Amino acid sequence: MIDVDVLVLGAGPAGEAGAMNASKQGKSVVVVDQRSQVGGNCTHKGTIPSKALREAVKQMIDFNTNPMFREISEPRWLPYPHVLETANRVVSSQVRMRSKFYARNHVTVVHGTASFIDPHRVKVSQEQGDEIYHAKTILIATGSRPYRPEFLDFTNARIYDSDTILEMDHTPRHLIIYGAGVIGCEYASIFNGLGLKIDLINTRDRLLSFLDDEITDALSYYFRDSGVVIRHHEEFSGIEIRSDGLELALKSGKKIKGDALLWCNGRTGNTDELCLEAAGLVADQRGQLTVDQQYRTNVPHIYAAGDVVGWPSLASASYDQGRNAANDFLNRPFNFVDDVPTGIYTIPEISSVGQTERELTDEKVPYEVGQALFKDIARAQITNESVGMLKILFHRDTLEILGVHCFGDQASEIVHIGQAIMKQPGSANSLAFFANTTFNYPTMAEAYRVAAINGLNRVS
Repeated sequence: MIDVDVLVLGAGPAGEAGAMNASKQGKSVVVVDQRSQVGGNCTHKGTIPSKALREAVKQMIDFNTNPMFREISEPRWLPYPHVLETANRVVSSQVRMRSKFYARNHVTVVHGTASFIDPHRVKVSQEQGDEIYHAKTILIATGSRPYRPEFLDFTNARIYDSDTILEMDHTPRHLIIYGAGVIGCEYASIFNGLGLKIDLINTRDRLLSFLDDEITDALSYYFRDSGVVIRHHEEFSGIEIRSDGLELALKSGKKIKGDALLWCNGRTGNTDELCLEAAGLVADQRGQLTVDQQYRTNVPHIYAAGDVVGWPSLASASYDQGRNAANDFLNRPFNFVDDVPTGIYTIPEISSVGQTERELTDEKVPYEVGQALFKDIARAQITNESVGMLKILFHRDTLEILGVHCFGDQASEIVHIGQAIMKQPGSANSLAFFANTTFNYPTMAEAYRVAAINGLNRVS
């Protein structure tokens, strides 16, 4: 049996951040991960490959839609496996970089399957045999995986989830995507950009209902204008696999024919192999663990962070959760991760932070809107990325910024400028900052000045 100060289960963002933090404070740390390479689902199946794939597709869209390139070639759509190679190169770079982090910080990485023996002991099963680790503190950061309903045969070559779609070795002509959450919308953008016919099945009444209504309306319009068929308020009824494709039946009576199905309806926490009951822990029906405001489970020395605890299930938040979970058991300054910006990598991007118009209206907050349309921003005209807008929600009386919402190219970058000002104390958080600050010209950041002046004109 090997004694360690901290045992981390999972080498994704939360596990890595917690392990590095503990190691830097002089603790002996061992990280256990099932994969033969570090990085977790974020690096191998989620954030990194899907965003690298998106960027490759976006470059192809830029080529196909820019008139300047017509002297070189007519529009072309590359095969999906060819585009996927770009994503794989980024994954390899990330693995090399993160492996250096562990080596530099003297964190031992063990590749195997972990399962609890009791609250302090964990068995790690490997090809060469089992090893038992005894730890004073344990951080569970095993992440999540796509939810797979029993009524679908994912071994069939026409049925995929968001993991296996990264292994598809051909380019279907017509893809049906079931589930219009973040992952479903991102892949609808990617495959639509590749020239596929897309049916996007949404089980709710509108896309991404947690976002500002105007932003989701803009995404819906852009999807439809690009040829994506959105079917709202539909539910799965059945599926028939044929030699030449498949037919998806919905409870509404609709039947949709396609070449392949991408199932994007929910995720499950990776806890089923941990033998949680031996540690006195119980996961919910989605495989997730409940934690308190310090990321502690009901067993005081066992913490959990990242996708395995549910919301917000973002790589950015997972890093902060893992680091702050370690801060708590290291008795260092702690911060609960709550005000997290949303980044959705559709084409174009969506990003937001703070409250939406619907929330402010329900709370009867006297707010106003400052808006900048990208079609009027010089930098967007130069880069031929004129679709989208930036909107700033602010208090009519104090000018305090209450929310920033962006739809368009570089939205996930642009939103952080507003986020930084929103974090300032007192009167420093003010719309006047943007109106009175000189921005480089031409830049996308200039949209803040345009939106601020637009907003001030509404209340002056």
